[in-house]
Amino acid sequence: MVRAFNVIIEKDSENYYVASVPELRGCHTQAKTLDKLMERIKEAIALCLEVEDDETEPREFIGVQRVLIEA
Repeated sequence: MVRAFNVIIEKDSENYYVASVPELRGCHTQAKTLDKLMERIKEAIALCLEVEDDETEPREFIGVQRVLIEA
């Protein structure tokens, strides 16, 4: 069975790419390159699925919105 997951990718202050999967609690990783990041997030997803034992609820991706707040 093939399952699809949404992956959020950001870049931190040390120029590492950071990936997280909102559908899977605690599923995240980081890497210096996008290729390595994608390899690692696939491994992280597989491990999270083993632990969660198919208790994940699929979510529909709507979009990303940047919000500015004046502080």
